[in-house]
Amino acid sequence: MQSNKITLKQFLHYFKIAVTGKANEFTSGSIRKAIFMLSIPMILEMLMESIFALVDILYVSQVSVNAVATIGLTESVLTLVYAVAIGLSMAATAVVARRVGEKDIEGASKAAVQVIFLGVAVAAIISAIGIIYPKHILSLMGGEPDLIAEGYGYTQILLGGNVTVMLLFLINAIFRGAGDASVAMWALVLSNGLNIILDPIFIFGFGPVPEFGVQGAAIATTIGRGTAVLFQLVILFVGYSKIKIGINDLVLRLKVMFNLIKVSLGGIGQFLIGTSSWVFLMRIMSEFGSEVLAGYTIAIRVMMFTLMPAWGMSNAAATLVGQNLGAQKPDRAERSVWKTGKYNAIFMGLVSIVYLVFAPQIITLFNATDAVVISGSKCLRIIAAGYIFYGYGMVVINAFNGAGDTKTPTYINFVCFWLFQLPFAYVMALTLNIGPSGVFWAITVAEILIALIAIIWFRRGDWKTVQV
Repeated sequence: MQSNKITLKQFLHYFKIAVTGKANEFTSGSIRKAIFMLSIPMILEMLMESIFALVDILYVSQVSVNAVATIGLTESVLTLVYAVAIGLSMAATAVVARRVGEKDIEGASKAAVQVIFLGVAVAAIISAIGIIYPKHILSLMGGEPDLIAEGYGYTQILLGGNVTVMLLFLINAIFRGAGDASVAMWALVLSNGLNIILDPIFIFGFGPVPEFGVQGAAIATTIGRGTAVLFQLVILFVGYSKIKIGINDLVLRLKVMFNLIKVSLGGIGQFLIGTSSWVFLMRIMSEFGSEVLAGYTIAIRVMMFTLMPAWGMSNAAATLVGQNLGAQKPDRAERSVWKTGKYNAIFMGLVSIVYLVFAPQIITLFNATDAVVISGSKCLRIIAAGYIFYGYGMVVINAFNGAGDTKTPTYINFVCFWLFQLPFAYVMALTLNIGPSGVFWAITVAEILIALIAIIWFRRGDWKTVQV
């Protein structure tokens, strides 16, 4: 891959190496090859996560409207679980990558154990609340009595078994930090494969398995994720990954744990700031009617699928930064970020061209109502105008996280989302009566601002001296 040209045979050869995890040295040699070897399984992992959500909705939508609404309300509560899981996973990737780069595999294994302990402890608290108060939770979220009666079992099982969500996130973050991205990918392939098979069996009933309705979706999801977690744990204890955990490692190390908590707080903050800003934008969009809101929702869902490969590439940058800083190669870490950012920007640029040219046709695939198509097309085109910046920005933001500097992206997100995007969207859309386009432009300008601030801050180089 040193040459600028690559044959299909070479591509397939490197692809095979990437998904089988045979390449595990990322602190020397070709940076381009390192990006490819890490990105491919991470991109596939992200796509697996998208399929997971899609399959559940696909089957449950055949049960009832209340069933679909139950999933929506429960997912809103699960956002808090995801916030903690994503924050801890950022810390896990940063710390494990740093120890691996330092060739301190024992230290990486100790950190991995503390991550798992933390995840189990947080999940236990959420499980207790979910098992005891599922009806209260749905009621608090605005669920009607008939919805609660039909759907509380789904909420009870999914929140009660949230340890499977937590550990799947965290252990995959450990693997990514170690450079074993293919293991993380195969864990999600197993999880999603089981979910696809078990969903219809438990939802509609099959043979000796009774019909559970929407509750069956939670059972299938929990079994799928739980099996994947067992697969992850076997790999950690048997030692297929770089990280191997022994019985002697299963002790509480408060210093390591507090370090992980400190690093994870920024990651949790990033997720909560981003998520809450989207909730407020959705509230503003609801002022323009259900058809406009539907167009916006469809456009965002379409974008999420094309963002998954970009997120996979940015995760690769986080691992490369962490490992190269651990190997005392900050310049290589920086070069890795600029190269990954360039490739991501090229990818996002190509996607933006498709959106700009074919936006109406894409939205029509989901809904042909004129108002929906007009709203969705406008959303796709305006947000796509900033896609190149978005692609570069997400890589640089994740590079900070990979270095263990989770505070800087939190500050950037706070300024760009809460202090700029939300007020700008409100004023443009409602005060100045520009309408939905005001919200779309607020998203685009905020993402461009994030990219520019992140690049300027990254060039300062303070992230190179962060200790984790």
